[in-house]
Amino acid sequence: MAQNNSAFSDSSVHVDVKDYYGKRLQKTADLKTGACIAPAQPLPAFIRDALKKVHPEVTARYYGCGLVVPECLEGCRILDLGSGSGRDCYMLSSLVGEKGHVTGIDMTEAQLELARKYMDYHMKEFGYKEPNVRFVQGYIEALVEAGLEKNSFDIIISNCVVNLSPDKKKVLEEAYSVLKDGGEVYFSDIYCNGRLTEEIKSHKVLWGECLGGALWWKDLLQLAEQVGFSQPRLVTASIPTIDDKELQDLLGDFKFVSATYRLFKVPRGNTKSCKVMYNGGITGAEDVFQFDCHYTFKANEAVEVDGEAASILTHSRFAEDFTFQPPGGSCEPCNKPKVSVLLHTSDCYDCVVLS
Repeated sequence: MAQNNSAFSDSSVHVDVKDYYGKRLQKTADLKTGACIAPAQPLPAFIRDALKKVHPEVTARYYGCGLVVPECLEGCRILDLGSGSGRDCYMLSSLVGEKGHVTGIDMTEAQLELARKYMDYHMKEFGYKEPNVRFVQGYIEALVEAGLEKNSFDIIISNCVVNLSPDKKKVLEEAYSVLKDGGEVYFSDIYCNGRLTEEIKSHKVLWGECLGGALWWKDLLQLAEQVGFSQPRLVTASIPTIDDKELQDLLGDFKFVSATYRLFKVPRGNTKSCKVMYNGGITGAEDVFQFDCHYTFKANEAVEVDGEAASILTHSRFAEDFTFQPPGGSCEPCNKPKVSVLLHTSDCYDCVVLS
């Protein structure tokens, strides 16, 4: 039988990451930096409640750099890129409900074994008759090859994993492929204020700690555009801690940030700016909905949004949560959006990282 030369195979980076997360790290305390554990924002009560139901062993083997719980999850089909021990998958399982579904994909068998070990435990904890979670072994650069269908997911999340891939563009291309029209990639990752040196990128510990593979944030903007996504919209950002003196010396003057972005698979450049009014009622954001660092919507207040934001709100799962008015419409009074200190995504990043 002829060999299938198109099958995705391990690179040296994948082998090193498998070793780091499958063998070297046994618990969160084994990490040498805070890059993989820095929380991006306080946890809302309903998320804290969901996390309390996750088995302690699953939580102990969790490594992430932010909060990857977008809004409007009930009934959604979600994919977790690099699901690890399954903590985020099980948390989301309780939030999407029995009619929703969560798929986790990971290349590390040791992590998958742990995640699958507690499937029955969590379904019983959530009161579900049938599992609404599955775990798939595969690569985030080869989602279709792993058996995931194109145009099949409403939301893709990832928590400090994309930086571990040697081919970030391929990750985004595959994510775009399996995402439904109007779908969203909501992910936390580590970014840098410049392109890293080969010495840093080839350092196994720095790569395993989510620093050696960190993208220059401007490269993320370029890659997202090339793949077809909307412009990345920054949600939150925080500074990770790097206390190890040896690693600090290797990193030199480079600065890092843990940032959560949202990308949407929606039409680009076809929607004009308009006024929108948040109808309220989203779980956890009943009165105030922080969409990103540009826009914070208060229930029943009209806000003028730019064309790209209008396209996202019109074509995504958020459409039914907003009332739309064309420019000059009767939706008054119109308040300017509540904005962070600086207006652009890049400025928000600079404000956090370079100050």
